[in-house]
Amino acid sequence: MSEKLIRVLFICVANSARSQMAQALLQEMGKGRFEVESAGFEPGPLNPLAVAVMAEVGLDISQNKTQSVFDLYKKGQIYDFVITVCEASHEAKCPVFPGIARRLQWSFADPASFTGSWEERLEKTCKVRDAIRETLSQWIDSFEQPTS
Repeated sequence: MSEKLIRVLFICVANSARSQMAQALLQEMGKGRFEVESAGFEPGPLNPLAVAVMAEVGLDISQNKTQSVFDLYKKGQIYDFVITVCEASHEAKCPVFPGIARRLQWSFADPASFTGSWEERLEKTCKVRDAIRETLSQWIDSFEQPTS
């Protein structure tokens, strides 16, 4: 008998970097235990910095589409976890989804706000990716329960 997948929605402002990276990383790290989506308050084009840093770790998000969190809400999507990965001030804009979803807020810097050369912005985006991966690793570990 198969276990029910844990449904997770990652949200950030544009659905262009942080939420896309978190979605791809959880799909990879979660070993098939999670059903993952991402969305934004004001969806925009994918951030090329996010595409580049994910390619560095073997994950291709270049064909991902961005979507609106409000479209998912209107469809009545149900999640076990709704996780905002933007600044806490944006979390208040997040609609309350149907069902019993736990809301978490993980704050990560926005690659769209980075300045400097491509290489400097890429390095900062790598740090965001790695911080997301570390947070996800700890979160996934919290689901591990001893077998009896």
